[in-house]
Amino acid sequence: MSGTIGIYERGDRMVLPASLQVMTDSLTYRGPDRCATWLDGPVGLGHTMLGTSRALGANDRQPARLEHLSITADVRLDSRDELRSKLEQSGPVPDAMLILYAFSKWGPDCIYHLRGDFTFGIWDGRAKTLFCARDHFGIKPFYYAALGDLFIFSNTLNCLRRHPAVTAELNEQAIGDFLLFGLNYDKSTTPFRDIKRLPPAHSLMVSRDELRMTCYWEPPTEGRIRYRRDGDYLDRFNELLNSAVADRATSERVGILLSGGLDSGSVAATAKELSSSRNAIPDLRSYTVGYDSLLPDDEGPRARETAEYLGIPNKYISLDHVKPFDQWDEVSRIIPEPIDDPLWAGPLELFRTIAAECRVVMSGEGADNLMYFQMWPHIQELRRQRLWIRLAKETATFARVRPFPWRGATRKLQSLALKVSQYSGFPRWIAPEFVKRADLHTRWRERAILEAPANRHLVHPRGHGSLALPHWTNMFEFQDPGVTHCNVEVYYPFLDLRMVDYLLAIPPFPWLYHKNLIRKAMRGRIPEASLLRRKTPLAADPVMSKLWDRAGNSIQKWTLNGRTNAFVSPSMINSSCGRITREQFRAYCLDRWLKHVG
Repeated sequence: MSGTIGIYERGDRMVLPASLQVMTDSLTYRGPDRCATWLDGPVGLGHTMLGTSRALGANDRQPARLEHLSITADVRLDSRDELRSKLEQSGPVPDAMLILYAFSKWGPDCIYHLRGDFTFGIWDGRAKTLFCARDHFGIKPFYYAALGDLFIFSNTLNCLRRHPAVTAELNEQAIGDFLLFGLNYDKSTTPFRDIKRLPPAHSLMVSRDELRMTCYWEPPTEGRIRYRRDGDYLDRFNELLNSAVADRATSERVGILLSGGLDSGSVAATAKELSSSRNAIPDLRSYTVGYDSLLPDDEGPRARETAEYLGIPNKYISLDHVKPFDQWDEVSRIIPEPIDDPLWAGPLELFRTIAAECRVVMSGEGADNLMYFQMWPHIQELRRQRLWIRLAKETATFARVRPFPWRGATRKLQSLALKVSQYSGFPRWIAPEFVKRADLHTRWRERAILEAPANRHLVHPRGHGSLALPHWTNMFEFQDPGVTHCNVEVYYPFLDLRMVDYLLAIPPFPWLYHKNLIRKAMRGRIPEASLLRRKTPLAADPVMSKLWDRAGNSIQKWTLNGRTNAFVSPSMINSSCGRITREQFRAYCLDRWLKHVG
């Protein structure tokens, strides 16, 4: 909800007020409500505020201070009452101050008591240390540069690039990852050599002599929840979803990214019930994106049905008109990293529409991963526990309710055939000199490990492993106001740690099979059609569909500039309409980004 910046001259040089002010002022677009700096010799903190809570108002000011401690933070905490109780604090206290109280009581171990979305830096004037941390899933960004005695950090990558000590030198490994995979798979680096990112669930202690990074959390593997009554599973799920939505619905008006499916529908239904119990506060809005004619897509009508059922206004944004690289000169100037989406103008249009009405929007992301169903690990767990009667009963039930085996086999064969038809192996259009210099063949061979983390959870291996994928931080960071330049915070109730712990601990069958847990919990609360609807991905890739639309295609006019040619071989990219591959589009995305990064 805010912009943060911190400078620490570890060699005891004084932070220049003008330098700190310039970097702080560069963040006012993402924090228009207040702008302030704090200086103490070799340390300077800056903050720009975007208010999203109706409760605190003028009391929420940063950089905040508590005795010898000072903080700049972008934070939204969960379980506030529980934390206030531990800290013996009564009444409304801003989240940043709660973190300061926690640090004052527990020191760096405060991180084990915090839940929510946060990124912060705390200067301890007594110990002469800077303690920084990023939330468990990396929903809030944290970037830093450690250049000799200079340490600077911010939640906005482009802000760090304004410091004269930070060069524009590229990190070729990150560029290689983008060309190979569409994003940087290293969660600790950025496309710039001088700028690093703090990985999710990590803290960083910075002193005059060292930088010490610590991983403070990993998704749980040992939890097991077994109730006697089926109703208890539903009651606990509803209780957790209510808490997660309530902790995120602190604004006067809240938006919901609404599709026609279960996940966002359950968030919307819960938010509506909460609003009704609070005299229509927050005021709810819903937003849906889709396609009308480009490809088959029923998201609009389904979402509208859910919105009407719940009595929530809905705005539908059709993306049919967006062409590859629309508004790309503008987009390339603001995005800090290359993005593998030539249609990025569409999401930006969505965020601009939301920003005109709301500062907070909730998403149903996370449920698919946490509720990924696997029967065989569940069977193995029952065998380990020698629950023979339950094993026999649930195996028989699963055999009765699952699709006929040959139907499943047909889908798998179709999916495999599609992957084989799209698979082109190692991209030959990447410049050979760059391939050798960055050792991209080795990186390509590592892909299987990077995309399939170790199965450490015995019952939910794939769901648990998927939480470690770099795609999460990539999505969070590109939806952050630091990139969109829209004053909209995206919140994810299904990634509330209480919900994560619960969904990774309950039996997969029957609760995760076809998301039975949500379907039963939402019965009578969202339309029947949404309850019965299966997960429905888009029928085709919109980018490739645009290419087949010859009337709007201009690919034959696109060229790659000299800087891009250091990374790709233009002669190897087939630029005839309809024949370029989806992966080759990355060369053009990189090209447009490089034109604006200096």
